Amino acid sequence: MKTPRTVIVTGASSGLGFAIAEAYLKRGDNVVGNARTLARLEQAAERLGNPHNLLLVAGDIGLPQTARRLFDLAIERFGQVDILISNAGIFIPKPVADYTEQDLEAILGTNLKGFFYPAQEAARHMAARGAGHIVAITASIALQPTLKVPALLPVLVKGGLNQAIRALALELAGSQVQVNAVAPGIIDTPLHPADPQTRNALQALAPSGRIGTPTDVVEAVLYLTDSNFVTGTVLAVDGGAASGVW
Repeated sequence: MKTPRTVIVTGASSGLGFAIAEAYLKRGDNVVGNARTLARLEQAAERLGNPHNLLLVAGDIGLPQTARRLFDLAIERFGQVDILISNAGIFIPKPVADYTEQDLEAILGTNLKGFFYPAQEAARHMAARGAGHIVAITASIALQPTLKVPALLPVLVKGGLNQAIRALALELAGSQVQVNAVAPGIIDTPLHPADPQTRNALQALAPSGRIGTPTDVVEAVLYLTDSNFVTGTVLAVDGGAASGVW
């Protein structure tokens, strides 16, 4: 029987974060779910059946004290942290001239600081243990930008994270901590409108001509955290969108 692992998932109340948390819970693992508000986490927990191995920790993941609290409570409840899934993120696409200072601060807070502070805590804890996985959810568009979706700020930050994954993987390799990323393309989540016109436009953003599902991303995350020899990889899950221009 497999020993349960403890998994921290940021942005766990909806979308990809919820699907990832659900997958680990179904495996019998312990999940520490984070979102900005407790109300949203409690709603997610109800959908999951309020399992005994789910711990809810609300707070702004862009703040260092939230990251510390996540790890402190996870270790207090479950003994250690084996996996960090840094999923929390926002996507604001618009022409560069239209971005506001508020847009910049929001993306830096959630997408950049929301990765850095938990990853820093994970590096300290996992390196001391000599084992662990860090997986960031980044973005395919940061691997292959497209004129069809102007999105400089997400590309700027997520593109930096794609490179940072490689740097952190090298830094932690000697400690047997594996660091990877999954870079989704268009995935069928509540983030996107469901009207037929928008859906057709979204399908055209991948050469496969289809939209991915949360399960596609979940399977990639599980593969990476089940692996023993994969690190420094950014795995595109995007129907081929990052492969080039078509």
